Amino acid sequence: MNNFSQFENLITEYTILEKTDFVPEITLYQASEITPIWQVTEAWLNHQNIEPPFWAFAWPGGKALARYILDNPKMVKGKKILDFAAGCGIAAIAAAKCEAAYIEVADIDPLAQKVCALNAKVNHVLLDKNSNDVVGQLCEWDIIFCGDVCYEAPMTQYIWPWLKQCAQQGATVFIADPGRSYLPKKELNPVCTYDIPTTLELEDCKSRHTVLYQLVCE
Repeated sequence: MNNFSQFENLITEYTILEKTDFVPEITLYQASEITPIWQVTEAWLNHQNIEPPFWAFAWPGGKALARYILDNPKMVKGKKILDFAAGCGIAAIAAAKCEAAYIEVADIDPLAQKVCALNAKVNHVLLDKNSNDVVGQLCEWDIIFCGDVCYEAPMTQYIWPWLKQCAQQGATVFIADPGRSYLPKKELNPVCTYDIPTTLELEDCKSRHTVLYQLVCE
C-alpha cells in the first residue's frame, strides 16, 4: 500500500459496515477481527509514520459521547462542534444527526480523518471540516467532545492546558473516560455514567464503566 486510495480498499476488505453496539443509530466501518487489520497495516503504517488503526474501532469514550448527544439533541442543535481526537468520528456523526450547525473533526492520524469522512457518508451526514492537530488554536467552537483522550501521560500533558483554555474562552468541554490512568479528575465535574460493552481483545474486561465529565472553567 502506498496511497490513500489503497487505504480505502483496506477499509472495505478488513472492516464490516455495521450498527454500533450501545449506539445502534450509527453505522460504522469496524474491524471484525483485530489481528488481521493490525498485521496488514503494520508495515505500511510504520513506513508512513502513522499510528496503529485505532480508527477501526468505536471505543467506550466515543460511544458514551454519541449516546449522550443522541439522548440530548437540543444540546447540540445549532451549535458549532469539535470532535477532538475523533478516531472513527462517532461523536461528530451523532452531533450531525442532531442538527448541529457546524461540525469539525480533528485527529492527528490522516487515516482517521479519511475514516471520519467515510463513516459520515454512510450515515448520510456531512462534516464541515476535517482537521489535523488543532491544539493551540483559538477556540471557535461552542462544544468540544473528547472521547478517551487521557490514555498516556504525554498526550494528557499536551492537550490539557489547551482544553482548559477553550473552557475559559466559553466552550463547553466534555470528556468521556473509561477509567484511564492519566485523567485529571480534580478539574472535572461528572455529568453521567454508562456501562459500555467492549471486547477482551481491546480491553481487559467485557464492560467499561465510562464517566462523562465536563471540564471545570476556573
